[in-house]
Amino acid sequence: MRLLFDQNISHRILDLILNDFPESGHIKDFGLHDKSDKEIWNYAKENNYTLVTFDSDFKDFSTLFGSPPKVIWLRLGNSSTSNLADVILNKTDTIKSFINSDNKDENSVLEIYNL
Repeated sequence: MRLLFDQNISHRILDLILNDFPESGHIKDFGLHDKSDKEIWNYAKENNYTLVTFDSDFKDFSTLFGSPPKVIWLRLGNSSTSNLADVILNKTDTIKSFINSDNKDENSVLEIYNL
């Protein structure tokens, strides 16, 4: 599972979730920290990542352009990195099912709320 974490999420989350999502990365790992949302979107699409973000702009991109990439839109409000990791790990099965689904009728955005 290739998750790409947006700049509004600490890169430290990777250490907490890599056992379940070993191919994940953060936009700063790829020199994307100063790039536009569209450039990040294109990178995720070209490199088979699912975007993980707090930013509704990527949800809007999904509506406009479809997928790939798929988007995991975190709707948690202010949250520590450890709490965010806990939420993601508690939703691992849901996230993996969402990413692996090839159903074109299915939404390309997964909204995740607090535990």
